[in-house]
Amino acid sequence: MLVFLDFEASSLNKHGYPIEVGWVFEDGGSEAHLIRPAPGWDDWDDEAEAIHHISRAMLAAEGTAHDVVAQRMVAVLAGHDLLASAPSWDGKWLSALLRAAGLPRHTLRLRDTEEAQGETARAILAPVLAQPALDQAVYDVMTLVEVRREGPPRHRALADAEDERARWCMVRDAAQARADDLAHRAAGGAVAPPPPKEFAHDP
Repeated sequence: MLVFLDFEASSLNKHGYPIEVGWVFEDGGSEAHLIRPAPGWDDWDDEAEAIHHISRAMLAAEGTAHDVVAQRMVAVLAGHDLLASAPSWDGKWLSALLRAAGLPRHTLRLRDTEEAQGETARAILAPVLAQPALDQAVYDVMTLVEVRREGPPRHRALADAEDERARWCMVRDAAQARADDLAHRAAGGAVAPPPPKEFAHDP
């Protein structure tokens, strides 16, 4: 199953570390955890705190031990397709968390959310389109969703993971609407069915 995952970090410096993780399964199930720093994790950027609003005091009071979070992630997420909007950064935090917990850093792997969006759109459209029209239709669907993207990241792990899932759902639904329209036309329908409300043009 697809899982959309996001981290918040203490800083973007070399010695920054993960302070929050959140994930959402494609079926909507989700979890989020503040991460109490491991021994030796002490790099902190006040400007980063001003963005995510997670303080050191909050981590100490409400955070879960880093190794407990890592073990929970492995238990729940192993075997699933893990996606992140910035897999290089989120992969860095994931690797740091796993290693600090004494787990192999490749126990869990991330890939780019856009890959999954493209794969989903392609799987839906392939039965009704051949190349090169298929490539163009996938591009058009993903561009439509990107144009309709609402607002910047919210810089909390669960909220940003939920936004990534929402965009994947929009790609899936837009691709299905396009496929249904093409199938209807191919069957000789005089009038194409209207697109889903969220993709309809404003009057």
